[in-house]
Amino acid sequence: MINSVKRIASALCMLLFVGVLATMAQTYKYQKIQGWSDATNAKLENFMISTIPMNIRKVAVFDCDGTLLGQVPYYLAEESLYDYAEKNYKGKTDKVSQEKYALVKKMINEDAISRERDRVKFLSGLTPEEAQRIGDDCFHEKYQNKFYPQMKALLANLRNFGFETWVISASPELLYQRFCVQELGFQEDHVIGVKSPVSSDGKITDQITFPSPQDNGKAECVYTFVKTRPLFAAGNSRGDMEMMNTSVGLKLMLNPDDTKPNKDMKNMTAKKYWEQDPNCIIEYTRDVPEGKVDWTCKKLGVKVNATTNVSDPAVVTY
Repeated sequence: MINSVKRIASALCMLLFVGVLATMAQTYKYQKIQGWSDATNAKLENFMISTIPMNIRKVAVFDCDGTLLGQVPYYLAEESLYDYAEKNYKGKTDKVSQEKYALVKKMINEDAISRERDRVKFLSGLTPEEAQRIGDDCFHEKYQNKFYPQMKALLANLRNFGFETWVISASPELLYQRFCVQELGFQEDHVIGVKSPVSSDGKITDQITFPSPQDNGKAECVYTFVKTRPLFAAGNSRGDMEMMNTSVGLKLMLNPDDTKPNKDMKNMTAKKYWEQDPNCIIEYTRDVPEGKVDWTCKKLGVKVNATTNVSDPAVVTY
């Protein structure tokens, strides 16, 4: 009788163990990313499997424009602010409207650092909800189909393997939060961009909260807000280099430029620089103008971003 009970208990334990293994296998299943090479998929899958036993925070950080979201022909941050100015400030004679519209003309020709400061000035005086609505309205009107499907699949895989996912963007944080939360499933406080203090009356101020996510500031944002080094980092430009180099695991460089050497990248192009890193995957996604869109940036003469016209049919469909 005792032996029978032991055999039954042993069988139940074995069934439980098999069930746990089956559950784990199901939980951590990698889904192949269509449009990317078998070598890329194998490297991503092996990397994610290697993290299963890790008893640490597993973090993945991403740039947004050009990494998660298409930036052709124009950046969403520029289009959303300039379009808002055309609809709400152009032609008005009050002081605020004239000052805000003057900022648009200034931002079009500025360097990135100066433009960052003036974007903050442009949004000052609005509530955070109003600023979020500006970005979200522009997204739904003009960028709804611009999230790269391969990156959506990558996010799903990483989350399936227990990763926290974060956005670190050089654009105003409030412009991007709502649609990144609703469309890509990020937590709102995991969408990091240029921050501004909010005053006691609930209005955005014209000050920048540091660190600011430009170049080396993106790495500083990792240490300040994420508070751990990521196992995975993805970007698409020189401005993402320092953030990507905080990764202690794998890196992904998307649609890298191979025409302009950069002194910060050892006088190499972005593509050549990342080809030197054995832990970096280089991949491509299609980013071209889609459909007939009434671009405010075009009317104002804003420089058009370079296209990436990948011909693989698995890639070209949004």
